[in-house]
Amino acid sequence: MANGGPVQHGFPHLETVRASITALYRRLSYDTVQTFGTSVLPADVAFCDTDDLYLGAQRVARELVRHYRLPDARPIVSFREMTHAASVELTAGPEYFIELNDRFRTHRRDIGAALAHEVMHVYLHRLGLSFPGTRDNEILTDTATTYLGAGWLLLDAFREDSASSQKLGYLTPEEFGYVLAKRALVFAEDPSVWFTSPQAYTAYVKGMTEARRDEQQPPLTAAGWAGRRRYARDRRHAQDHHGAGPGAGVPYAFTPDGRGPLRVSFPCPTCQQRIRVPVQGRVRARCGLCRTVLECDT
Repeated sequence: MANGGPVQHGFPHLETVRASITALYRRLSYDTVQTFGTSVLPADVAFCDTDDLYLGAQRVARELVRHYRLPDARPIVSFREMTHAASVELTAGPEYFIELNDRFRTHRRDIGAALAHEVMHVYLHRLGLSFPGTRDNEILTDTATTYLGAGWLLLDAFREDSASSQKLGYLTPEEFGYVLAKRALVFAEDPSVWFTSPQAYTAYVKGMTEARRDEQQPPLTAAGWAGRRRYARDRRHAQDHHGAGPGAGVPYAFTPDGRGPLRVSFPCPTCQQRIRVPVQGRVRARCGLCRTVLECDT
């Protein structure tokens, strides 16, 4: 939790974020991901200053349990002085003890954001899905929270001006915007209508730009002129040198295929799983993980 301190911006964790999206699809399956087509609604996690602190926190936690489809999980929420925004004790259940920073006693509108992250820890624990290392595992948790419909709360908790700042989660605001944008492109959902923070909207726009860039990389037909030109040069080099890969900075790679045609692999713009197709001109590829149909010019 950044509370008055500097907020990191940009996309420093993008590789781990993309790996997290792939891991979600692999562990949950396409069909299960599709069941999260509707995000948590603002009215369901609203928290007024007149609400009882503990009863209100329990109500919001139960709503998030319902959203994540954890019917046999019972969160018990308390507050204490601590450095981080929140913590959860991961056990076999069914009771899970969640502690929130005392700051939320007076910043109640952000309680839903903190709980969304902690209840997702429970969800991933139940799935047995984790990344090695605290940093990567927390990035996985932020990404899963956002992609499965509750992370817009975390981005909306980001506020920054010349005198103060607040941010929850391990992702930068722009990375939260990126994952929200990836979700929006899959489910045709616009989360920006729920933002109360103008800084959140700005971060979402930047994240959408980055997400759109994923859809405009060669060999996809939506790639721009400069990308197509470099791709053609790299393809010629690979054909002349029996599949030697292109230089750094491009998402595709060429590989020989025995006696058959040269093949190119590239990440699916939706789930980031790598797809491998023959280099033979116009090709329509279907991602086996997220079922996205891709128009390619290889």
